[in-house]
Amino acid sequence: MAKILVCGHSNIETTVAIEQFPIEYTPMRYPFFGIQTAVAGVGYNIAKALTTLGSPVNFLTLVGSDVAGEQVRQQAQADGLGADYIVAGMPQTAQSVILYDKEGKRLCNTDLKDVQERPYPPDLFQQALQESDLAILCNVNYARPFLAQTQNANIPIATDVHAIADIDDEYNRDYMAAATILFMSHELLPLPPEQWAKKLQNEFGTEIVVIGLGAAGALLAVKADNFCERLPAVQIRPVVNTIGAGDALFAAFNHFYRTSRNPYTALQKAILFAAYKIGSDGAAAGFLTETALEELGAKSEK
Repeated sequence: MAKILVCGHSNIETTVAIEQFPIEYTPMRYPFFGIQTAVAGVGYNIAKALTTLGSPVNFLTLVGSDVAGEQVRQQAQADGLGADYIVAGMPQTAQSVILYDKEGKRLCNTDLKDVQERPYPPDLFQQALQESDLAILCNVNYARPFLAQTQNANIPIATDVHAIADIDDEYNRDYMAAATILFMSHELLPLPPEQWAKKLQNEFGTEIVVIGLGAAGALLAVKADNFCERLPAVQIRPVVNTIGAGDALFAAFNHFYRTSRNPYTALQKAILFAAYKIGSDGAAAGFLTETALEELGAKSEK
C-alpha cells in the first residue's frame, strides 16, 4: 500500500500553563502538573495525527546527535511512525517552550538551532518518495529542494504555509506555487479569506485551498467546482491549548481526502478532529482514531 510522505520539523516541546496574559512578574511559580515535555513539531504533529487516523506514513525529519534527538527517535517508534527516515543531521535538536492560558491563548518560543541551514539526505527522500502517493512537504528549508523532484514524479504536494501576508512572500512562494492542497491561517492575510483564496487559485492554479479561521472554522476553496465557502467550527470539549490545531486540521483533511477524494466531507471531519484535539495541552496530543472520530461525529449529529 502506498504511503504518505511527511517531510517536516520535529522538536522537543515544553508546555507551561499560566493564569493569563499578560504575565505578571514573579520570581517563582509552582504550576503543579502544569508543565509537560513531549516530542512535537509541525512535521511530527502531522505524521502522528495521520498514523493515529490509520494512514501509513514515512516520516522524514532532522534531529540532533544528542539525547533529545534520541528521544525523538524513540517516541516516533512508540507512536508507530518508525525511525528509518529520522536523521541526526545536526549537533542539537530543536526545542520549543509554549505558554498557554485558561482561554487557550498561547505564546510559542521556538529555538530551531541550525536546522534551517542543514540538508536532508536526497537519497533517503527519493527512497521514501517511491513508496508514496502523496507528499506533505512542510515549509522548513530542508524540504524545499524536494518540491521540484516531487512534481517531476507526478505526486501531489500538500503544504501549510501558516501565517502568510504576501503572495510574493520570498520564503513561501515556491511552496504555494507547487502545492495541490494548500493550507494557511487567516491571521495575517491582507484580504478577506474569500478574495485571498481566489487570488491564490488565479495565480498558481491551486486545486484546493483551506484557510483556517480559528474559532470561526475554516474556508474551503475548490477550483474544479468554483466553490469558495466557510465551514463553521464545532465545540466538542473545553479548550485547553490551541497549539497544533492547524496541524491537526491539515493532517485530518489529507487523511480523509486521500481516500474519499471529497474535499467537503474531508474538511468537515477535519474540523471535528481539530475541535477534539484542542482539549489537550500539547501540540502532538489529543488525536482520535478514525473509528473514534466517526463515533464522535455520529453523536454530534444527534
